[in-house]
Amino acid sequence: MTEIITTAVLLIALPLVFNATFIGLAITFDYPGILRRPTTEVLELFRRGGTRLVLLWWAFALTAVLLAVLAGLLPFALLGAESTLLSVGSIVGVLAGVLQFLGLIRWPFLVPYLARADAEADATPARREAVDVVFQSFNRYLGVAVGEHLGLLFTGAWSILVGVSITQTYLLPEWLGVVGMVAGAVLVLCSLEFVGPFERTGWAVAARLTPVAYVLWSLWLVTTGLLLLTFD
Repeated sequence: MTEIITTAVLLIALPLVFNATFIGLAITFDYPGILRRPTTEVLELFRRGGTRLVLLWWAFALTAVLLAVLAGLLPFALLGAESTLLSVGSIVGVLAGVLQFLGLIRWPFLVPYLARADAEADATPARREAVDVVFQSFNRYLGVAVGEHLGLLFTGAWSILVGVSITQTYLLPEWLGVVGMVAGAVLVLCSLEFVGPFERTGWAVAARLTPVAYVLWSLWLVTTGLLLLTFD
């Protein structure tokens, strides 16, 4: 019973913290729209945010750690579901959290250094160009490839596996599992935003679907947590 309550609390807390920090970044840093602006503008706005913005990014990155912890605990709460499915889902979920963390952690540790280097009074054009190359390279590699592509892909796959598991457990209604599978499938689709022919500018359909998918995903997690709390 303790595992069920702990899991339920995490199911509610994760999307709340995730969305709170995301909204904070949107208000103070114009995220994610800021990423489509030149590097100098991004770093200037980052410097203006100061320590508060750095800590906000750090908190946002830690939501990925919460996802990994949740993925590890969830099999103990979905009583009656097939054990192999739960184990695979747990592994996929932990990987999703790790990948999203690796994609986000550059912001509170690497970007502050680049922002300072870009603002140095004696910085040469060559140094500022190097800052631009490093920032954009890490943005493409850790941000787009690791965080947005693989992170979304594994998060979507985890959601599908959890959704299937929910349809097998006696603790939760079957329709909740279907919602999880749908949300997961949309997240998997959104992970293809910069794949193949869309590598340069992104797939507009996926870009529009991503925030909708995350809202659905968040509501699904909160609902699952609330229903688990009512289990007696």
